[in-house]
Amino acid sequence: MTAGIVVEEEFLLVDPRTGVSCPRAEAVVARHRVCCPLPDGAAVRHELRPTQIESVSGFCGTVGELYEHLTAGRRSIAEAASGEDCAIIASGTPLRHAGVAKSYEACGCRVHVEVSDRETAVAVVNHVSEWLPILLALSANSPFDGGLDTGYESWRMVEQSRFSGSGLPPHFADAADYDRQVDRLVDCGVLLDGDQAFWLAGPSSRGSAVEVRAADTASTVDEAILQGLLTRALVLTALDDLNHGVEAAPMDPQVAGAAVWTAARYGLTGPAVDPVAGKPVNANDRMAALLGHVRQALEDTGDGDLVRSLLDQLEHEGTGAERQRRAAADGEVAVLRMLTEETVPHP
Repeated sequence: MTAGIVVEEEFLLVDPRTGVSCPRAEAVVARHRVCCPLPDGAAVRHELRPTQIESVSGFCGTVGELYEHLTAGRRSIAEAASGEDCAIIASGTPLRHAGVAKSYEACGCRVHVEVSDRETAVAVVNHVSEWLPILLALSANSPFDGGLDTGYESWRMVEQSRFSGSGLPPHFADAADYDRQVDRLVDCGVLLDGDQAFWLAGPSSRGSAVEVRAADTASTVDEAILQGLLTRALVLTALDDLNHGVEAAPMDPQVAGAAVWTAARYGLTGPAVDPVAGKPVNANDRMAALLGHVRQALEDTGDGDLVRSLLDQLEHEGTGAERQRRAAADGEVAVLRMLTEETVPHP
């Protein structure tokens, strides 16, 4: 089975000269609809804040299709934004805030992978959850907030932890149990509705699919592709385990929380936590364990060589957070320039 992938990418709208966030999403989306066509199935839409905008691919079965959709989405949004005197950057948190009250402006990358039905999607979520912290670590791309270095590789995840229903999802007996647990949070008044859960994975609202939302938004298309391929490999490996009657490993909620926090704090540059074994490990060793876990799925889809190449590139160049900090040595304008160049692929 080669499951289709949808990737949702969130971007910040900024002043191209200062990096201050610009609340012009409505105008950019309107301009985009008029002058910037996309591949069939792809879309551009508003996000939570007027300073954010989102590009959504169609369901893509091949890597080539996914590259086409993601590249076209970024280029077309950049063109529309330029017409409104702003630019887009792929950073998990803002470089600088506009002259309005600070609010939640964190940007992520979501991956949807097709499965046969919703019941299967919930079962798959149980299996993939232990690997979500390492997906976060390799995507870390939000070291700054409002111009200040937070000391974290993914400040976005810290911001997101303020909300109920965040972090690794609990274990679900079945789809009905998932609905009960979400409904309980709604009844407690901490979620507006079932679509507001911030768990890092869950059944997708896009039909029969698993949605993984662990990653910071990716600076480059390559990094978004890497998240998509690793997520699909995790889902396919989970489906194989389910077919063989393999149960998902249990996780202690406190240890699971520690695994997410450690990934947000250190990214790939320090320690990690194995949420099943309940012990500290090296982040690179955890990454190697993930690759071993999904190796067969990557070979079955023909993605193995590309994933290894993209990981080698990431090891050589560093995560988005590492690259932002290196650029910051030359000032905020250098970070803005780097993010602007990386976000929009050149022809």
